[in-house]
Amino acid sequence: MRQNRLQITVSLSLLILILVIGVGGYMIIEHMTLANALYMTVITLSTVGYGEVKPLSVAGKFFTTGLIIFSLGILAYLISNLTRLIFENIIADTYKKRKVKRKIDKLRGHVILCGYGRNGKQAAKELADHKQDFVILEFDPLKLEDLGQAETFLYLEGDATQEEKLIEAGVERAKALITTLPNDADNLLVVITARQFNPELVIISRASEENSDIKLKRAGATNVIMSDRIGGQRMAKLVVQPDVVEFLENIMLQAASNVTIVELSCHSLAPDFVSKSIRELGVRNISGANIIGLKKKGKYILNPDPDVILDKEDQIFALGNPEQIKKFQGILTTGAMK
Repeated sequence: MRQNRLQITVSLSLLILILVIGVGGYMIIEHMTLANALYMTVITLSTVGYGEVKPLSVAGKFFTTGLIIFSLGILAYLISNLTRLIFENIIADTYKKRKVKRKIDKLRGHVILCGYGRNGKQAAKELADHKQDFVILEFDPLKLEDLGQAETFLYLEGDATQEEKLIEAGVERAKALITTLPNDADNLLVVITARQFNPELVIISRASEENSDIKLKRAGATNVIMSDRIGGQRMAKLVVQPDVVEFLENIMLQAASNVTIVELSCHSLAPDFVSKSIRELGVRNISGANIIGLKKKGKYILNPDPDVILDKEDQIFALGNPEQIKKFQGILTTGAMK
């Protein structure tokens, strides 16, 4: 691409140079005015065959002949470069779109991210850090240019409120959708449309205005995030509990952190552990991971009592490093205590 642009720049520079030479030559050799010299140069370079403004001298005829020869070469060079650039762009763009479509068609259980603004960029980074497959839907030309230059994420050009674009992004096969559009009405339309195509879809929506969260949840949003409210709460917490906030952010948001909180499903709980208590599981002593929370029958239990009985429908929240978490998962699914 850079080479093509350089060649076109050179071609245009040569064309301007030959135009200047032509105007100057006619003014000097034939003593023409600037307007007549420019006219003669243009009709000579374009070879349109219009009549001369006045009969040329022998020197003028030789000059015109040379001007035609050189200009034809420069014009041919410019046209060939422009043609190649246009066709290369068309071919490259078509190939890229087909390649992206093939990749999206293969995705299952991915996330659709609607909007690549400030919230969308942060969501994309977080999803990428967790190696989660996702597709971005964006229609803003400037944001699309950023995505195209980065060439890191899968993205589609289009309006996320349009059914066909959500279908193209694989909404029927996706496991979740995040809509971060700046307008609450647009987010509402995305939520309604996506819920119609995929009743099991987890939908996370951004909201800006008060009471929009209620409307979005009624429309089918699983969770609604109000950025302004969260930002205000965080700023206040940094005043009254700064160390707590930084501690939790270090665990949850720092990709390089060696310790993280993960959500583990008990759906594949080993038969030996069904209807057994956390104490009987003895996971802390074996794996080193800590059970810091439990979701049981839709309710959250923080720092659960060791005598709480586990069930296959429960969700466990565990704290530990990657090795400890991996070992914990093995214990849950196999029942192996060593």
